[in-house]
Amino acid sequence: MTTNADGTPRDRQPRRRAPAGAAVLREDVTEAIRAAVFEELAAVGYARMSIEGIARRAGVGKTAVYRRWRSKLHLVLDLVSAVAVQGLPAPDTGTLEGDLRLLYEVTSRALRHPAASQIIPDLQAEAARNPEIAEALEKALREGQEGVASGIVAAAAARGEVRTGIDRDLALDLISGPLYWRVLVIRGARLSKGHLESLARATAAALKAL
Repeated sequence: MTTNADGTPRDRQPRRRAPAGAAVLREDVTEAIRAAVFEELAAVGYARMSIEGIARRAGVGKTAVYRRWRSKLHLVLDLVSAVAVQGLPAPDTGTLEGDLRLLYEVTSRALRHPAASQIIPDLQAEAARNPEIAEALEKALREGQEGVASGIVAAAAARGEVRTGIDRDLALDLISGPLYWRVLVIRGARLSKGHLESLARATAAALKAL
């Protein structure tokens, strides 16, 4: 058998090593870090949040975090943007009022979750000082609602419940504004029984009047 200069057989060349830094990032570790970020934000807020604290909650080393995001700012921006992409499920009850009520029920539960009720106001306060966070938060909140609201209005227009060509920006304000005001601005105010049903009925009437 012929050999190479280093003594290895010609038909058995040494395997090439993968270049440094080419290791695949494990998705389970990435998800653990993302979950830890939400927990850390809810517990201590953005200002006191640290890569060390995130890594400790995720059960990984700091290097695992830095391999994915170069700072806590970029980590939070990435997660907030991901929320915008995921959006909310589009309701399809067959009526405008039914779609609005289902949207309000889902949104209310999400916004009143203990983690969300801590994280969103904290990031809103941080957004006043950081334009990057302000832009990402606005995009997440707007796009998360805008896609669903547009779908609700389009379906209602197709059924003849609202006129075609309705002002979509005004419709978005009418659909999303009241609930966000109640849950995120007037924090701690409990929703009375039947509030979401009444809100859906009033909003549907307002949309039909546009």
